Amino acid sequence: MSKINCIIMDWAGTAIDFGCFAPLHVFLRVFAEKNIKITYRQAREPMGLLKIDHIRAILSMPPIREQFRAVHGRDWTEEDVLGMYESFERHLFASLKDFTTPIPGVIETLEALKAQGIKIGSTTGYTAAMMDIVRPEAAAKGYVVDNLVTPTNLPSGRPAPYMIYQNMIDLAIPSVDQVVKVGDTIADIREGINAKVHTVGIITGSNELGLSEEEYGNLPAGKINAMKSEVRQRMLTAGAHYVIDSITDLPACIDTINKFNG
Repeated sequence: MSKINCIIMDWAGTAIDFGCFAPLHVFLRVFAEKNIKITYRQAREPMGLLKIDHIRAILSMPPIREQFRAVHGRDWTEEDVLGMYESFERHLFASLKDFTTPIPGVIETLEALKAQGIKIGSTTGYTAAMMDIVRPEAAAKGYVVDNLVTPTNLPSGRPAPYMIYQNMIDLAIPSVDQVVKVGDTIADIREGINAKVHTVGIITGSNELGLSEEEYGNLPAGKINAMKSEVRQRMLTAGAHYVIDSITDLPACIDTINKFNG
């Protein structure tokens, strides 16, 4: 029987930064610098990718590609991408430490799972330099993982499986059957599916739900439930094996997976 002995967590929108807002406003600002207007939904859609790939993904959206051509009289180039990414890094590094608060329930839930002998790995769309800011700030607030892998120095980031496999190597996990990937974006889900591990989407606090903690607390229950239903469907359509409402549902989800594994 292959019981789950490793959870691989995403960071922003899953473990910290309720609603995944740190990169959102920076993407809007960087595109505005190019006189390109993008919506929150367009900015959020590729979330979870390596950030330079995220910029490429937005630029590749037909409405944005057409808007770029109308504004600049030409198609975007890799030179544009590199310039925008340089601006993105500058703005993000200036604000990143302000978006490291753990999402409610995360610390307690994962500490309880650690007490059962489960190792906590992690993957991210942030670079190693970005995580050099995020990880200690989150740790100071009580959120600590056993391992962190970034896309830096790997063949590619999400949705490729390399970060998950590197976690398995670092933590000495012998089988994908023993691993659960938990994330809040479609890129997270595709990463897990590509790695052939149990893949769990999480709704509350997610980029896909796209609400701040204040908005989440103030919206009528009916509205919240309708939005959650849409997110659940998107995640299931992307291939998630399970979709849970919040991190506090993860232990029960793992119990279910263990029953099937047995």
